[in-house]
Amino acid sequence: MSTTAPDPLATLGALPGVAEAVDSVRKAVDRVYGHRVMRRRSNEVTAEAALRGARGSAALSGADWNLEEVRRRTDFSGDGESQVIGAALRLTAEAGQLLSIWRQSPLRVLARLHLVAAGGAAPDEAVGRPRLAGEPVDEPLIEAPLPGADEVAGRLEGLSGLILAGSAAPALVTAAVVHGELLALRPFGSYNGLVARTAERIVLIGSGLDPKSICPAEVGHAEQGRAAYVAAFEGYLSGTPDGMAAWIAHCGRAVELGVRESTAVCEALQRGAA
Repeated sequence: MSTTAPDPLATLGALPGVAEAVDSVRKAVDRVYGHRVMRRRSNEVTAEAALRGARGSAALSGADWNLEEVRRRTDFSGDGESQVIGAALRLTAEAGQLLSIWRQSPLRVLARLHLVAAGGAAPDEAVGRPRLAGEPVDEPLIEAPLPGADEVAGRLEGLSGLILAGSAAPALVTAAVVHGELLALRPFGSYNGLVARTAERIVLIGSGLDPKSICPAEVGHAEQGRAAYVAAFEGYLSGTPDGMAAWIAHCGRAVELGVRESTAVCEALQRGAA
């Protein structure tokens, strides 16, 4: 007698409170997609969402710049904060180009994201591949114990397998797990937070929840604050049902706040103020 393999992501989708978070996110996304500005000026909303998402992701990685400074600056080759901003902008621009590859080889996409983020700032041999045993990791926000290189390799393969197998789970659940797992593993020597949040963006776009990439979850993660982000991530690390549900809900709230940001952009465009 054959049995169907369990769908671990769908199991997470059934946790208490997760269905409510998923429903709230879907309603928020539907509202902004229904805005009249989206009929003719969606490309402008997408571009602004990308800029604001990059700024938010960089803020979580320690480069909390004013939006207008990010918009104005053209050279990001200076100090560490400038390089973080530049990496976040490059990643946001790259995300939409990698959807077809993500569906076939998530690990290739992650390698590409790290390569794009590093932009020549890291030693060549360390760029675009998971770290080896003994190699250091520079991740300013996440201080959780660092898994060993062998564990990282195994769990990356497991994550890739989950993505390739597909799931009945809502997009929010998959995006939150991809984000959380990459933060937990910190597979690269640098820019892991930026890469994890970009991977979350790719899942949300590729799933069809946010196909025009106008709901920047990075904005919402930053708005909730670094302390709340770390606290929610500790729930993911715990692996408990309550902890996992809290992390998924936190990611859902981040998407909703991103929706609010883009709704404000739509309103400004409608008034002719942006």
